[in-house]
Amino acid sequence: MTTLLPRIMRALEQFHATHPWDHNAHYHRWILRRLPRRINRALDVGSGSGDLARLLASQAGTVHGIDADPTIVDRARELTDPAAPATFAVGDALKEVPPGPYDVITCVATIHHMPFGDALTCFRQHLAPGGTLVVVGVYRPQPRSDYLIDAMAIPANVAMAWIKNKGRRAPRPASMTAPTRPATMTFADIVRGAHEALPGSRLRRRLFWRYTLVWHRH
Repeated sequence: MTTLLPRIMRALEQFHATHPWDHNAHYHRWILRRLPRRINRALDVGSGSGDLARLLASQAGTVHGIDADPTIVDRARELTDPAAPATFAVGDALKEVPPGPYDVITCVATIHHMPFGDALTCFRQHLAPGGTLVVVGVYRPQPRSDYLIDAMAIPANVAMAWIKNKGRRAPRPASMTAPTRPATMTFADIVRGAHEALPGSRLRRRLFWRYTLVWHRH
């Protein structure tokens, strides 16, 4: 399994290049369902082109997005209605977060670019009492169970690609994203680090090579 899977993944990458869809955006609606219907202030860390921030703006008074890539922040501003309560800034999320506290903090496919424990501690400090942190992240597969989940995700990924590209004459360009790097922490490492920084946090492996972390500050 461990030797065959990399070959399958390379074939899947080729398929995905011609039938693109956004694995991270797949979880945006899932995130919204974990949040209160009305939010005062929200922060989206690693906001990219602003897709999630714009969704958050539908139920938040104010949404701040922060990303380290100036080009993608410019793109987020271009795509966002000036009347929407969403703003975007370039910066290091661990040093230049717009002043909080926030009722909601989201972080999708970004935390593996940061020191994990420092990032969770920073988010905790900026979260208001009663607030919710939601992280969708990636992990480095290691145990056999991780590879089994990865294998299960392959047919699901192909099915979703066909569904999301159905009826399109040409493949849709993938969402603009900043340069990425592979995850270095295993899911077990992530669980240990999360429970140290955020006691009571809930983590689960998910399809499409993702995990979720949800924590409510009391």
